[in-house]
Amino acid sequence: MKNRTRAMQLGVRVLAAPDKFRGTATADEVCAAIAAAVESAGGTCVTQPMADGGEGTLAAFGGANRSAVVTGPLGYPVTAGWRLREDGLAVIEAAQANGLLLAGGSQGNDPVAATSRGVGELIAAAIQAGAARVLVGLGGSASTDGGMGAVTALTERGMLSAATVTPIEVCCDVDTRFTDAARIFGPQKGADPTQIAQLTVSLRNQRSEYLRRFGMDVESLPGSGAAGGLAGGLAAIGATLVSGFDRIVDELGLDALIRNADVVITGEGSFDATSLTGKVVGGVARLAQAAGVPVVAVVGVVDERSAAQLPDELRVVSLTGLFGKDRSRTDTAAAVRDAVAGYLSELRQR
Repeated sequence: MKNRTRAMQLGVRVLAAPDKFRGTATADEVCAAIAAAVESAGGTCVTQPMADGGEGTLAAFGGANRSAVVTGPLGYPVTAGWRLREDGLAVIEAAQANGLLLAGGSQGNDPVAATSRGVGELIAAAIQAGAARVLVGLGGSASTDGGMGAVTALTERGMLSAATVTPIEVCCDVDTRFTDAARIFGPQKGADPTQIAQLTVSLRNQRSEYLRRFGMDVESLPGSGAAGGLAGGLAAIGATLVSGFDRIVDELGLDALIRNADVVITGEGSFDATSLTGKVVGGVARLAQAAGVPVVAVVGVVDERSAAQLPDELRVVSLTGLFGKDRSRTDTAAAVRDAVAGYLSELRQR
């Protein structure tokens, strides 16, 4: 630790590895703000936007370098970006095809009719383009169709057998079971109690159909209810459900980036009890602590009960606490920059 302290005094090496601040700043924007503060302080900064397998997964891999016109959540065509790496890994973010934002949010969505068909079309496009592996990030979906739309799209394109041969990994950050998807996620997609009951019956029927067609009881898989059961539908045709954060860490080589840093700065919009269990902030903090590298999380707001249970090794800086609610939400990137500048000033004085 003494060697790291000396290095900080000479010119700190920072790894910026934040998640998005939902609704106010992308992970790329937060990375740029952190880098600006570090460079102004005479340090160097490596940036690696992070995600837990939900929205932001595509950005963590560098953004889209391919696109396809696919069926949107409410049936109209949308242009969805995806990425194909040189090593053959295709990265698909389901929300690009069936995202709730594409449906106009919960108020504009039709939670019963919304479909995951476009996700299946994206997977088909990736396989047809020569992908050796497919990584699907879930989160922010409009549909609760149990993945039937995606499975149907692959079937119609004659890609179902190809999808069972090409390794497909589905990033999950929840343990929700397949037939619980409507009850857990339906309200945030605009479903009322009657629609939730209707969707639950549909999911139960789909569970039976997947068992009949593919010999897979998706209800037995933790996380199969993610993205309105899309995770279960893909699992039925042979996909593997994985921890989104852990898979992204492995693919991006985050461990090595952490070991080469003097300080790791992560962050997210809201820090609460879930932040340390499978989310980006908790995962980055765990890896940094294991490597003996100081870690700080810059966040928009901190839940008071969670703040009282923070591990000693993790410092959490609240933008709302420093700058107030208005600035932290309307000028998030600049607030992150100023918060990081303040933290680095403290380091120099130690």
